[in-house]
Amino acid sequence: MRTGKIALVIVGSLVALLGLGMLAAGSTLVWAHATQRDSTGFYTTPTEQLRTSTYALTAQVDFGTRTTDRDWVPVHLLGTVRIRATAVTGDAVFVGIAPQAAVDTWLAGVAHEHVTSMSWDPYATDTRAIAGTRPVSAPTGQSFWVASTSGTGTQTLAWPAEGGRWTAVVMNADGAPHVAVDVSVGAKTGLLLPIGIGLGIFALLLLGGSALLFLFGLRRKEGGQAAEGGATVWPTSTGPSVPGAYPVRLEGHLDPNVSRWQWLVKWVLVIPHAVVLGFLWLAVSVLTVVAGFSILFTGRYPRPIFDFNAAVMRWTWRVSFYTIGAFGTDRYPPFSLQPDPSYPADLTIDYPDHLSRGLVLVKWWLLALPHYLIVAIFAGGWGLSWNDSWRSGGGGMGLIGLLVVIAAVILAVGGRYPQSLFDFVMGMNRWCFRVLAYAALMRDEYPPFRLDSGGTDPGTVPSLQPPPAPDRSGELLGASGR
Repeated sequence: MRTGKIALVIVGSLVALLGLGMLAAGSTLVWAHATQRDSTGFYTTPTEQLRTSTYALTAQVDFGTRTTDRDWVPVHLLGTVRIRATAVTGDAVFVGIAPQAAVDTWLAGVAHEHVTSMSWDPYATDTRAIAGTRPVSAPTGQSFWVASTSGTGTQTLAWPAEGGRWTAVVMNADGAPHVAVDVSVGAKTGLLLPIGIGLGIFALLLLGGSALLFLFGLRRKEGGQAAEGGATVWPTSTGPSVPGAYPVRLEGHLDPNVSRWQWLVKWVLVIPHAVVLGFLWLAVSVLTVVAGFSILFTGRYPRPIFDFNAAVMRWTWRVSFYTIGAFGTDRYPPFSLQPDPSYPADLTIDYPDHLSRGLVLVKWWLLALPHYLIVAIFAGGWGLSWNDSWRSGGGGMGLIGLLVVIAAVILAVGGRYPQSLFDFVMGMNRWCFRVLAYAALMRDEYPPFRLDSGGTDPGTVPSLQPPPAPDRSGELLGASGR
């Protein structure tokens, strides 16, 4: 796949994510307009009882400022604000809205409680007590209120929102302390439905554009490219497999001349790969969702998406084999999604002719859960995160990373990479990538609970035995460590 096509796929993924986010936001607004309004058209919070031993309850209501003509002021953004309050004791209650500066001056030195935030599911408020010793005068005698109401029973204040900084105040009508009220807040606006529809239309346009980007990015020419002349042929996806073998095969051949010290700087050398793979895995995540819907309705995994996702996994394995996944070679991984028979690490995933429509709904989270627990130990960051989403690569120092570092230290001291340790590490990597392919919906065969150690996958029929690695003393930093 050419660089331009890769860029199209990545940009298509970013556009698709933006479109999905806008579609979700638009759908939420339309749903709220249709289901969350009361009979008078207000979006209203549940009623909550608020108590304070102080003189007043306050909440800041900001709608921008009018300091200059160039300021953006969301005047009437909420249409009409409504506050309903009922004194628990049955006494007269006061509700008012006034400029913030006027209320701050009036309540300076007066003990009151300020509502700092509200949460909606479940509905709750957080407040902050403001100390003071001065009593407050009766609110009904103040002239700075832009809207107010007072009396016994339920008091309703409706105020057309204006640009500025405002403070809502709820207190006893006579200015006495110990306020206890049942309060609900609502807003009425006609903007949610048109905004929601507009977001939905724009989201569909973005999703259509991302589909075109995917189409041009994943479209491939018929046939393939022949291997370069003189290249060493390792067992790859083009090679035969053992009948009945698991259809995900991981290969890795230890370089006998691997540097003693280059592993210390490989973390830095692969930063460009990490950046590119970050974008590629973003594309894989989006395309896997697309493939999931395709499997659900057709029973088939779209071949271009399959090849792209498998190629990203192969690229990931090459980088992992070069670094913390094995430290198995000093040969720098190629920046390519194409197969490279000469590179000592390879990943093969056989394309399935048909996939189960039912399994696509459960295998990636429920059926794979036992494997996730094991893989989390092996790779230190695979498996389930707090929000039940699977990760596309290891992160942190799992058992694989720990053993590879131990092998690297032995290599630095003794000059030899322990073959038995390398074989064990390869078995754990093989287990992880089998689970990854299964979770990515690429195969229906359940990954075996089996540690197939060794550099050559037991399901591969090697066409050629890997020869001793050539002396690459001229490669990146290789000569300094040998």
